[in-house]
Amino acid sequence: MARSWATFGVDLHLEPTGPQLRRGLTDALREAVRSGRLPSGTRLPSSRSLAVDLGIARNTVADAYADLVAEGWLTARQGSGTRVAEGRVAPPSGAGPRRPERRAPAYDLRPGTPDLASFPRAEWLRAARRALTDAPSDALGYGDPRGRVELRTALAGYLSRARGVRADPEHLVICGGFAHGLKLLTTVLRARGTRTIAVESYGLDEHWRLLAAAGLRTVPLPFDALGTDPGEWKGPGAVLLAPAHQFPMGAPLHPDRRAAVVNRARHTGGLVLEDDYDGEFRYDRQPVGALQGLDPDHVVYLGTASKSLAPGLRLGWMVLPPGVAQEVTAAKGGVDTSGVLDQLTLAEFITSGAYDRHVRAARLRYRRRRDALVAALAARAPAIRVTGIAAGLHAVLRLPPGMEEAVVRAAAGQGLAVDGLVPRYRHPDAVTEPLDALVVGYGTPPDHAWSGALDALSRALSFGENGSGISFPGPDLG
Repeated sequence: MARSWATFGVDLHLEPTGPQLRRGLTDALREAVRSGRLPSGTRLPSSRSLAVDLGIARNTVADAYADLVAEGWLTARQGSGTRVAEGRVAPPSGAGPRRPERRAPAYDLRPGTPDLASFPRAEWLRAARRALTDAPSDALGYGDPRGRVELRTALAGYLSRARGVRADPEHLVICGGFAHGLKLLTTVLRARGTRTIAVESYGLDEHWRLLAAAGLRTVPLPFDALGTDPGEWKGPGAVLLAPAHQFPMGAPLHPDRRAAVVNRARHTGGLVLEDDYDGEFRYDRQPVGALQGLDPDHVVYLGTASKSLAPGLRLGWMVLPPGVAQEVTAAKGGVDTSGVLDQLTLAEFITSGAYDRHVRAARLRYRRRRDALVAALAARAPAIRVTGIAAGLHAVLRLPPGMEEAVVRAAAGQGLAVDGLVPRYRHPDAVTEPLDALVVGYGTPPDHAWSGALDALSRALSFGENGSGISFPGPDLG
């Protein structure tokens, strides 16, 4: 009979087998050690406790322990009890030699992650305590599939105030980050009969793969000096844009094009999916307001805490037209899929003013880093120009044609991880070649590593400049 060590406080499934109870118990314990279910150093229950749990004689357990001590599987010392002997767990059969782990770069300037060391732990903990103390008991149930009303209400107020979003808590849905929100929207689009979605020609592989996996064909939109050109989106269907700060090129959508894409959605019944991934971070002026404010009936607004706080929270949100909100809610499956305690904590974090304080402090930190990046390049690699608006957590450094791969390799030689621009390009029918550039994520390193990361980047760019005579190529497209 299978038993567990409930009285000892440690549960372990044991199945003594065979006609002899002592031998069956010995074999079951030996197998538990051999398989790794009982790691080295684990203290076993006393023979009296285990005998009570298994409903057998104490002498049977004591004899099984003694057999395994004699074999070397267990050790028994006065005062420390019976334990699993050190080094008794063998590797699984058939396991090959362990591959050496890749050496982590000394500095990481890949985009997409904020400075995680600056996460406001103390403020978040205080908000979590207040939220948990004030939460009703039913908050811990399955909940509304749209998410907790406290967070939806807090976000509606914040987004209206800070991003110009026309938000109603009833039409706001919490999701597990941008990718989760986009996946829910693809389900809705497919159910509506949409088979094609227009996307920006520079963007994230992850998003394109997600759309393709949902059975949607992507039509890339061209990029020029005015940003993404949505003129080729014929509608209806949908178009996915980052109008406030295009990733990775760093340009906002031109005002004329903002108006044009909204008008096309209005006239064709299509949907604009607005990715506002870092809208709070603009350094040279007030941030561009959300496109959704122009027409909340045809623009789906998607935001996330991944850049403002941390991607590990897995919290995102969608502000949806009324009909779409109902369809997305149904696509979630009838229950809330985001952690309730984190939702309540973020709601408290916003309503207490802690979120605004954190964003202002982060904005100042990232602005100083961007300024330091521009100054370092001006002094040490003057032929390289930082393109794109002063916003967000990344910058684009234009390179001469054909130099991107060499500079990325030079950076790796300096212990620096940095992304090139060419892999972000998807436009199979384009006449022009993708631009060569580096996409530098200045939000990623912690403060103490920032100066070293700048030095490594400057050395990598100097390699290219000294070896290949870098000069800034062509017109500035952002």
